[in-house]
Amino acid sequence: MPVWVRTLVFTFVVPGTFAVYLPSSIIVQEQGAYRPAGDWWWLGALPLALGVAGYVWCAWDFTFAGRGTPLHLDAPRKLVVRGLYRYVRNPMYVSVWWVMLGHAALFASRNVLLYALCFWLAFHLFVLLYEEPALRAKFGAEYDGYCHRVPRWLPRL
Repeated sequence: MPVWVRTLVFTFVVPGTFAVYLPSSIIVQEQGAYRPAGDWWWLGALPLALGVAGYVWCAWDFTFAGRGTPLHLDAPRKLVVRGLYRYVRNPMYVSVWWVMLGHAALFASRNVLLYALCFWLAFHLFVLLYEEPALRAKFGAEYDGYCHRVPRWLPRL
């Protein structure tokens, strides 16, 4: 199966479930419907759209520059340091988080905001305890240099 198909499948299954399906389910359960809240709906649509665009850009770079997928069992063979990865080391997680925050704002949902905050903590712990040590073992000095140049979560512009 081509790498771009594997990336597409992963995207629909993992981020699709955790950043779209589950927040949508929370909103319907909480509010009884899936309708944007009030006149300020665009305050949620903007981070949601930016998050989707950021994720697609990162997935593209993983697939075509890194020659792998976001799935850790099928990770890129090359360290990806282009695109959004020039500004933060984890732009894919940041993008997925923006999608969650966009849902919370678009639908004025405190429960989705709480869900997004819990997921950020999970992302952070996963990165610290698994992902960074695995990347250090795989890419060595190249990854160490990258870590010194590029912050983990908040970009230096």
